[in-house]
Amino acid sequence: MKDALIQLDMRPPDLVLADLCVPGGDGMEVCRNAAAVGSEVVIITGHGNMDNAVQALRLGVRDYLVKPVCMDRLRTLMSRVAGTRGKPPRPRASGEQGHFGCMFGESEAMQDVYRQISRVAPSAMTVFVVGESGTGKELVAQAIHQSSPRGGKPFVAVNCGAIAPSLIENEMFGHERGSYTGADRQHKGYFERADGGTLFLDEITEMSFDLQVKLLRVLETGRFMRVGTHQEIACDVRVVAATNRSPEEAVREGKLREDLYYRLAVFPLVLPPLRQRGDDVILLANRFLDELNADGGTNNRFSDAAIERLRRHDWPGNVRELRNAVRRSYIMAEGDELDALLVPSAMREDDEEEAAGSVTLRVGETLAEADRRLILATLSCCGGVKKQTAAILGVSPKTLYNRLEAYAAAGYEVPDLHGDTSCAET
Repeated sequence: MKDALIQLDMRPPDLVLADLCVPGGDGMEVCRNAAAVGSEVVIITGHGNMDNAVQALRLGVRDYLVKPVCMDRLRTLMSRVAGTRGKPPRPRASGEQGHFGCMFGESEAMQDVYRQISRVAPSAMTVFVVGESGTGKELVAQAIHQSSPRGGKPFVAVNCGAIAPSLIENEMFGHERGSYTGADRQHKGYFERADGGTLFLDEITEMSFDLQVKLLRVLETGRFMRVGTHQEIACDVRVVAATNRSPEEAVREGKLREDLYYRLAVFPLVLPPLRQRGDDVILLANRFLDELNADGGTNNRFSDAAIERLRRHDWPGNVRELRNAVRRSYIMAEGDELDALLVPSAMREDDEEEAAGSVTLRVGETLAEADRRLILATLSCCGGVKKQTAAILGVSPKTLYNRLEAYAAAGYEVPDLHGDTSCAET
């Protein structure tokens, strides 16, 4: 170990292949020293786990291979390193101005997403994006692709839930001519079309178990077979997978193979829902309106009341729902102001129900979200008196105060926390 570090310092190589378990030391120390002298590092280990993978990524490791190593994949990595040494680094997108690629948002939650993308993009690691429908998972995959050395190669997006189960294997891996009735020509699947680039697999939990086994093999070996042949084809594809549900829950329910989950989740990335992004909802709404104004030659704007309703809505459909709401309001506007009454009816119903002293919960809503809505609605009914609110909810004033502080920090509108000091008592 000591001799290796000395040699690394004296004559830094282009590429270091390091094991995590090395005699007389820690493989992570090799990573730290190699990164300091500008060498690329590939970890090879028989003891792979997510903690080690994330730690290695933070140290700038290019890839993380689990034994037995696929030699074709290793050769591809070595070729790529040889082809990029001495070249200037590829420019990357920046989140400093409140955006990264095609994603926009200035909230701390989105700044954290931008930071994670910046770190993982230059590597070849598989990324597993988790987020509710409409949060922009494909935009994350595109940003990872464009900020990586693969940016000039194909980006192929596949919605696994939109392909008939009987056709998905054919679409993924392609088929040979004559492999089945109607196969009158050779067909290249998504993996071949994405060769050298990035393949985005959305709704991965909708893929059949049999196909998940084949996908796992492709990820481990870098090789696949078209339908109708036994000849393997090598491919160099980075996979970014995504789901709108809890992957751990999908594993428990038998929707996602556990071994595939751990292979995909080398670098998990969680996208925040719009309701947790504070004033990003206003930033995005104004951006969507600006686009419509530019296309239509208009100069419309939101009224103050419309802005307030945009803030109050929970946006269960996230950014997709917000974009559609802005479009509808723009179309229905009779002047140059988008009035509060022109926001979608569902938003008005929510306001009316809560004003009437009731809260409607959606099926599938998290307990934390249900708690937040109930607490804030009760507080409103109590005229902002926190001691009375705590008594009705059956919690201590201190517990209520802590909850309200957390909601305010997350960007929700909360009555003056310091206007009723009884809640701050222990």
